[in-house]
Amino acid sequence: MGTYTKDLMLRLIALILAITASLAVFTDHSNARSEASPDSSLQTTASAVQEKTVEQVEKNIKVLNGMPASQLIPVMNFLVLDDNKVTSRLNLDPVSCYTCHRGRTSPQSIPVLPLPLPSPPPAGAGGPGGSPAAATPSAQPQASPNPRPALPSADDIFNKYIEALGGQAAINKLKSRVAKGTLVQANGNALQFEVYQVAPDRFYQNVTTPQGAFERGFNGTVGWERTPRGVRELSGGELAQLRSINSLFALIKLKEQLTRTRVGLDKIGDRDVYVVTGTIADGNRQRLFFDMQTGLLLRRVTYMSTMVGIIPDQVDLDDYREVDGVKFPFTAVSSTIEVGNPVSTRKFSEIKLNATVDESKFNMPPAPKPSTP
Repeated sequence: MGTYTKDLMLRLIALILAITASLAVFTDHSNARSEASPDSSLQTTASAVQEKTVEQVEKNIKVLNGMPASQLIPVMNFLVLDDNKVTSRLNLDPVSCYTCHRGRTSPQSIPVLPLPLPSPPPAGAGGPGGSPAAATPSAQPQASPNPRPALPSADDIFNKYIEALGGQAAINKLKSRVAKGTLVQANGNALQFEVYQVAPDRFYQNVTTPQGAFERGFNGTVGWERTPRGVRELSGGELAQLRSINSLFALIKLKEQLTRTRVGLDKIGDRDVYVVTGTIADGNRQRLFFDMQTGLLLRRVTYMSTMVGIIPDQVDLDDYREVDGVKFPFTAVSSTIEVGNPVSTRKFSEIKLNATVDESKFNMPPAPKPSTP
């Protein structure tokens, strides 16, 4: 092995160790965020905003300088996910720039969703272990059908989707939504949640967890989060992303969210789908999968570009039901690279439209007073 290759190996190992050591600082924050976001499966575009970088927010981080702070947790999850693959490359293969970049400016490794889940320990085992689970059957689209038919325009597909949901007139009447349901995590934990949304983007969400209630809200001006640890204001990319996730029209007004669109064909299971690919407000790519027959949205995949690679986030939608003239998916399966919770399922038990909502729910609560000795 040449001197250059040895030096590169040492640099890669040092980077992995530095990031892995830093990860412990953020584990609790990541867990709280995942438990507090029942609508994470509905991620949409995030407004392009100026936000602080990692080194400006987290003083203990000595790598990833210049990266937006809102990308920190996804990148940490990506690096933990990729650790075995990188180690394998270091141990088995000659390492060069081509190893990760494949001749391009960005690393070419994109995780395939959904990730495989580990098997539970064998009966009677005294601790974690057991043989690795077989990979979860990939939900990736299959080969495009042949012969290739003439394709509709993206506008045609979006217009058919609006009609499939109930029509523009019914959507124009939509002013608020109150929803309740259950969020089932990868480990089987079932968490109760409720969401209140008022047009255009005010919202309040509450998730009940074993650690206590996790709440988030936005009153049109201020975004906030309250956990058992206290209250904090949200800003920058974190707030922009949260607003888009919880917008009343996040899964309805899709045409307004994408630019530079193109249309293709694919399959999801035995369903033929049109795929609209485009660019969202923050510059990242997004793919929308529409059932050719019904016109309904079956899947949304968002690709976040970071300095370490492209991080996908996928949501599969099912069980559409009509509520006061508008159809909503009552089941959403979210597939991410989140460590420990790669797949979660949200099921609505109740959705009410245009109900009166107490506006005070959206306001940031005061910080708790310090206890006196």
